[in-house]
Amino acid sequence: MKMERPQIAAIKRVEEEADGIKTIFLNSSMKARHGQFIMLWLPRIDEKPFAVSYASKGEIGITVAAVGPFSEKLSLMRAGEKIGVRGPYGRPYTLAKGNLVMIGGGYGSASLAMLAEEAARKMTRVKFILGARSKSRLVYVERIKRLIGEENLTITTDDGSAGRKGLVTDALKEMIAREKIDKIYACGPDKMLKAVASIGHEAGIPGEISMERYMKCGFGLCGHCCVDPIGIRLCVEGPVIDFGTAMQVKELGLYHRLKSSRKEAI
Repeated sequence: MKMERPQIAAIKRVEEEADGIKTIFLNSSMKARHGQFIMLWLPRIDEKPFAVSYASKGEIGITVAAVGPFSEKLSLMRAGEKIGVRGPYGRPYTLAKGNLVMIGGGYGSASLAMLAEEAARKMTRVKFILGARSKSRLVYVERIKRLIGEENLTITTDDGSAGRKGLVTDALKEMIAREKIDKIYACGPDKMLKAVASIGHEAGIPGEISMERYMKCGFGLCGHCCVDPIGIRLCVEGPVIDFGTAMQVKELGLYHRLKSSRKEAI
């Protein structure tokens, strides 16, 4: 367990990533890896988990979309304001050798962008499929181009406003058909993750996904992020899990649990 009590960190800067999506950089000596998450605490509001999207000496960054009271308040904060932080928690990605494909849906690409940074440092071959509803919601485009080269980035949008019109899974199937892929990584909406894991599993290609669930404690005590029916705690045994494990999670792509633990269909 790490930092069970929140440490107070100052916001260093805030950067716009896309329409309604911002990255908040915090002054922090925390050492986080790709795929891990931190818990952010706003007094009198709540505490929520966020994937780490940037990590360098003396600072970490989280990318947030204003979709609820907590994230709306967070997205309005400015440099100099302070927030409670604890972590990092969770299991990171395992970087493989060979030809890798990374698939990010929306701001779910946060942890994968960090993974791409490690791959670039180790001169590992990476192709990245980046998807969003529209051009205005695409994140990390220039960042990914700098890391792996524009020719290795495929963009898909639901409305065709950027890149090719369609789903990231369509692009993945085409890649599998024309070239050898050694491992697949994905982070994004549940239904996308279910589809990617199924495609990879059927093709005999190993891979990992990062699942998002409501986490209350972050270090395996409360059990709120256990998934049906295998019962693993995503804050400890995840949030990154391999395709074999993902295929055993029957709730993937079907439902998740609210703060009250009630099931809600996706």
